[in-house]
Amino acid sequence: MGHEQPRRVNRALYLIGACIAAILAVHAIYVAFVGQYIAPEFIRSGMLFLSALVVVLTQPLAETLGKRAAWLVPVAWIVDAALLANLGYACWLFLDKIADIESLMVIYTTIDKLSALIAVLTLLELTRRIFGLVLASVGLLGLLFCFFGASLPGVLRHSGFSLEQTLEIVWFGMQGIFGVPLGIVVLLIFIFIVFGALLDGTGAGNTMIRMALAATARTRGGPANSAIVASSVFGMSSGSVVANVVGTGVVTIPLIKRRGFSPAFAGGVAAAASTGGQIMPPVMGAAAFLMAGLVGLPYQSVAIAALIPALFYYANLFIVVNLEARRIGLEPTLGADRPRIEPGDWRKSLAFFLPVAAIIGTLAMGRSASMAGFWAVVVTIVTGLIVNPELRRDPKRIFKALAEGGMGGARILVAVGTIGMLIAVFNLTGVGIKFAGTIASLGNESVFIALLLTAASCLVLGMGMPTLPAYLIIVLVLGTALRRMGLPDLPVHLFVFYFGVLSAVTPPVALAAFAAAPIAKAEPIRTGLAAMKLSLVGFVIPFIFVTDPTILLVVEEFSAPALVYDVLRVGLVIWMLATAMIGYEAARISMPLRLLRVAAGFALATPFVEAQIAAGVASVLMIGLHRWQARSATPQRALRTTDEAA
Repeated sequence: MGHEQPRRVNRALYLIGACIAAILAVHAIYVAFVGQYIAPEFIRSGMLFLSALVVVLTQPLAETLGKRAAWLVPVAWIVDAALLANLGYACWLFLDKIADIESLMVIYTTIDKLSALIAVLTLLELTRRIFGLVLASVGLLGLLFCFFGASLPGVLRHSGFSLEQTLEIVWFGMQGIFGVPLGIVVLLIFIFIVFGALLDGTGAGNTMIRMALAATARTRGGPANSAIVASSVFGMSSGSVVANVVGTGVVTIPLIKRRGFSPAFAGGVAAAASTGGQIMPPVMGAAAFLMAGLVGLPYQSVAIAALIPALFYYANLFIVVNLEARRIGLEPTLGADRPRIEPGDWRKSLAFFLPVAAIIGTLAMGRSASMAGFWAVVVTIVTGLIVNPELRRDPKRIFKALAEGGMGGARILVAVGTIGMLIAVFNLTGVGIKFAGTIASLGNESVFIALLLTAASCLVLGMGMPTLPAYLIIVLVLGTALRRMGLPDLPVHLFVFYFGVLSAVTPPVALAAFAAAPIAKAEPIRTGLAAMKLSLVGFVIPFIFVTDPTILLVVEEFSAPALVYDVLRVGLVIWMLATAMIGYEAARISMPLRLLRVAAGFALATPFVEAQIAAGVASVLMIGLHRWQARSATPQRALRTTDEAA
């Protein structure tokens, strides 16, 4: 009985948190329909406080204490309650002083500054609970940099700022925690997080997985290909790579292993495919709408621009899986053993297809992206109730889905608050401009070298972060540098977004691989290396579209011949890198030839036309020679087999 009472209290508090999260989800639906119904400072501060409340109730500090420290549980709850009380007071202070700040007549007492500082640290602590140490540590370092940067050497040094100057921007102004990124999440991103949760909760996700398994049953890769299809469909609406891996991987990874693929490869397929869901239009894990707001372009332009690169990414995954299946000698599944689409699956699939059609249709009518999210949610609920009898028998699943969506939105909101703090620090200290100037100066020597450095920086900055916060912090630090080199905005944003997303499959952190490895019962680093190998083309394509944006389709000087050339070039890049990574085409490929194929693939992706042409000719010659040798070797193998049988 001693431990039963605390567990009951925790369950009750979690239920309260779930109810508040469901209210946040309903509020997001309302905001998507009516727009910003009150002043932005009220809605942003209120949403931040309620999101923090949801995080505390669903992920309390007490949960991190082991059984040996059970006596500290009451203390942990007192700490959480005190932090929430102070956060509420600090939010009220922000609202109370916002008008005075605008008139430059504000006075901060010691209590005001102390409360705001504790509120900022509370936000960092909640970010740590949700996403781990990486993002929280970056935020803390940013805050310390603001206070002590005057003592640092070189490019990092700034004039120094007092606690009051820092908090005036970070907490009390509309340029920091309560700035534009938080507003975009409240008004636009939250509704699509709720939409993704409802898709899963109404059963559309499971139906799409079954249909993907049936659709790919005739291929050599079988369930590996179904994982690619399911993850692309699920991931385009999910804002979390890890949620995508877990949501689809629990079904597909065991089937991939049973098909004959190694555990690390099975986990790598799920991780790479789930990561790709974030770059797949129309939703792109909700990042498409954020990008449209930051770039200042219509959402449709962002979705169209992202389409061909995303299709190439997934085409590469299919090719790699098929080559691996051929290499290890797998054959398509026999007819009797193939999974089949059940009679009700087509009807249930409407719960996915109709909401996506609602998004596209609403946007085609010229309405806002948030309105598209509203109609997607409405259509998801209505269609789910009509086509899914299980949902009608248990309508509580809708509440659970709303609660899940509210929790997901609350977590993103807290993380984006931390990003807002970093934006304020970078603007106040000018370090972002200095860093951008350093990379831009390198770009004067070579744009390609500057892009390489930017890509590496994106991978480091994005490690351990969810998609939206990673994209925000990367474009904040590095986007300016690329724009100063004269590169157009949309390709720049897509470039940094790609590498921020791909950090999820880049060891040593590789969040997607670490999520897939336990399901596959594989070693995480091996799984990460397999996922990185599968995703290799994703690391190459951004260099192509940022130096030659024709493939994005929305460039001003569009040329059909240039598009055809780029499509053929990228197709050849995919084939050369895929066959090199697997070591198989029509037959096994020796290591020296694999290295030559890698070199040719990367040369094709460079902006140098001479290198592209030389690599293209070499690639065609290598493919032709390999296939001729494979055909010549086949009769000899058959003759030896006949002789041995005789």
